[in-house]
Amino acid sequence: MNQSTPLERVIISGGGTGGHIYPAIAIANEIKKRNPKVSILFVGAQGRMEMTKVPEAGYKIEGLWISGIQRKLTLDNLAFPFKLISSMMKAKRIIKDFKPQVAIGVGGYASGPLLKMATRMNIPTLIQEQNAFAGLTNKWLADKVDAVCVATPNMERFFPKEKIVITGNPVRSDIIGAESKREAGLAHFGLSATKPVLLILGGSLGARTINETMLQDVNKYQQAGVQVLWQIGKFYFSNIQAQLSQMDTAGIHPHEFIREMDLAYASADVVISRAGALSVSELCLVGKPTVFVPSPNVSEDHQTQNALQLVNVNAALMVKDVEAKQSLATVTLDLLADAAKQQALGTAIKAQGRPSATADIVDQVERIIES
Repeated sequence: MNQSTPLERVIISGGGTGGHIYPAIAIANEIKKRNPKVSILFVGAQGRMEMTKVPEAGYKIEGLWISGIQRKLTLDNLAFPFKLISSMMKAKRIIKDFKPQVAIGVGGYASGPLLKMATRMNIPTLIQEQNAFAGLTNKWLADKVDAVCVATPNMERFFPKEKIVITGNPVRSDIIGAESKREAGLAHFGLSATKPVLLILGGSLGARTINETMLQDVNKYQQAGVQVLWQIGKFYFSNIQAQLSQMDTAGIHPHEFIREMDLAYASADVVISRAGALSVSELCLVGKPTVFVPSPNVSEDHQTQNALQLVNVNAALMVKDVEAKQSLATVTLDLLADAAKQQALGTAIKAQGRPSATADIVDQVERIIES
């Protein structure tokens, strides 16, 4: 998009999880690529992971005293009205001092007060919704913002139809084209090119059900000649590693966290994954046949909705969390043994990918400023 007004000052707000933070950083990077002299300020929630992850990415961040509402009576809930008022006042000061041309919200606690105040102060505003089931903050903001960028179709039940633009989710640039790196990926992780590779992803912190199920079924995968590249996650790594040390682990490659995700995707024949928005978007781009095990421990069960967007168009398989210990190995081994099914799922999921998502979102940012 040709832009007559260069972006000089941009606020990006939100966070709480990697699923919010990494898309926000991707948007910031695209804005900076187009406008090298731009000043970008992030606004997050005090004590949340964005307060460390954003500075690590090279951007400044301000923190608001804000948190979510719990589903039971807690001191945090009683303090919520005071936190909200405090955050709205601080957001107003930040906007007055920084004078942004646009405010972008990516979901999470902090984006609520910041974007609400920006709309009151007539700052152009845009929100980005990563999930197939919209978050509470974005639903609260939708009526007043100028544009809503979404990852999936059929979001009119949450947002005004005339504001919706389907862009997909921003992902790390190294994920695009990962399929060409298979040889490098196998070498990096010490995997054989003659045996199938199963990649296990439960998020950076880990997924208890997936980890316990994999531990239970290690022998089944070994007997089938399957190599397992297993991201266990920070919370579970020590415990799982201790149990694995008492077992035959031939073909099992455990990792606390995998940083080289492009190489991991390139190595994999089949993937087992939670269904967070970012994981779903990445798997669409790399076109990998996937068995989703949605986490039940998220608001509005949105991971199941994310997975169903693909399952309903025959682009992925799904095993419910409560059924994983009984059926995950069977479903996965059947898929690993069926090359035609892998091909069909890989082709179908790749058709759902949106590799230009980040650029399309920034196009919308430029559009609302111009209009």
